[in-house]
Amino acid sequence: MIFLSLYFLYLYAPGVSNPAPDVYLSYEIMNQENYIFMHEMKVRDYECDLQGIVNNANYQHYMEHSRHEFLETLGVNFGKLHDDGIDAMVSKITIEYKLPLRSGDRFVIGINLQRQGPRIVFYQDIFRKSDGKLCTRGVVETICVENGRLTRGAIFDEIFKDYIH
Repeated sequence: MIFLSLYFLYLYAPGVSNPAPDVYLSYEIMNQENYIFMHEMKVRDYECDLQGIVNNANYQHYMEHSRHEFLETLGVNFGKLHDDGIDAMVSKITIEYKLPLRSGDRFVIGINLQRQGPRIVFYQDIFRKSDGKLCTRGVVETICVENGRLTRGAIFDEIFKDYIH
């Protein structure tokens, strides 16, 4: 309960804003040069609903998995961070659905990120690989809790030093 109270105080504190990011432009066609990391996946049958398209909740899973894969390429394991008392948590997520993915579709998730005060914000686009078209766009705001306390998550400044300027 104390953590939630501190978190809500942070969210509504004077001077905490959510500026429009300079690093996130409106890309409609997949281009690897626009992202700091790209990860390919394939839609599995059980991820689709009765309409034959990917259920909306699965896009959030795709984005989470790609963030964890990104960390792995930087030599960081998400589970190990937790074991060390460091928990990165999603505080807010916004997803725009543009075009559906279907069973068997291969897709690519592009990632960019930005530090906004104590938050790390991930900008994630999902493109259908067959035609390179944008299917989904997500903005994922994350916070860091270290040993049960809300922090700035300075460890992520070191982890993402090549990407946060």
